[in-house]
Amino acid sequence: MSSTSTPHGEISPRDMGGPPAASNPDRADAAIGSDDHAVWTSRAGRALASVVRSTRGWVGANVALIAMLVAASGLLVGAQWAAEELFESVLDNVGLAALDSPVLTWVEGIRTPSLNAAVAFFSNTGGPVLQPILTALVVLFLGWRWKSWTPVVLALVAAGGSLAMTTLGKQFYGRVRPPLSDAIPPYEYSPSFPSGHTLNGTVIAGILCYLMLHWFRTRGVRTLWVIVAAVYAVAMGLSRVYLGHHWLTDVIAGWVFGLAWLGVVMTLHRLWLTARARFGPQRWTAMLAR
Repeated sequence: MSSTSTPHGEISPRDMGGPPAASNPDRADAAIGSDDHAVWTSRAGRALASVVRSTRGWVGANVALIAMLVAASGLLVGAQWAAEELFESVLDNVGLAALDSPVLTWVEGIRTPSLNAAVAFFSNTGGPVLQPILTALVVLFLGWRWKSWTPVVLALVAAGGSLAMTTLGKQFYGRVRPPLSDAIPPYEYSPSFPSGHTLNGTVIAGILCYLMLHWFRTRGVRTLWVIVAAVYAVAMGLSRVYLGHHWLTDVIAGWVFGLAWLGVVMTLHRLWLTARARFGPQRWTAMLAR
């Protein structure tokens, strides 16, 4: 995407109605509200920013790719550990796994024809047809409006990672879905753990929310977007249990993996912005000393 609006071919955050970030003043994705993405307040964040600062001379902005490996290693190892602990409870039928059968029995008792149709329709929005179309429309619009490929790249990385985790996770764990007699058709036959609809829905809702937070200036509107994204992810997971297509623990694993991967993608984006930041030595020293 090309443009003559700025030296870097991207629309200014000020043109979007939001405050510009001092470190990347010509980028629409440089800040959420007044929070500059290149300014890190946590100790771990400052450590990563320090690595970016000290190495960007020989690798430039691509240092974010290296930093991503570091961030991904920590977050995904943590998610994997949590999922394995959860799956062990599934095998032993203890902890949260002990709720799988009772929860499925309970939702069977509250089903009605009209509710079944409504939940099935909602669940289909997280399927392999509607979700990619809706996501593509949003990110292409933002990319056109920002005159930047950033929304497209972030969405592709987020979706690609969540799809890979879904596919590999199902093959690795190989858990059987609830009995077809307890499910609402159309039936699904792939392995059950983790829930792909839940994992992918969490990641897509999260990354779209992250992008839209850069678009809106009003705190109330940004808060509403966070609430909508959270409700969508939770509802998507619960819909899979209601339909009898997944156990509760499949859904919980989907949330865990989804949030972990979402954290990796957003951290990568911030590190890439940090690598491009226009900080002078004094500002960098002050930032890292916070």
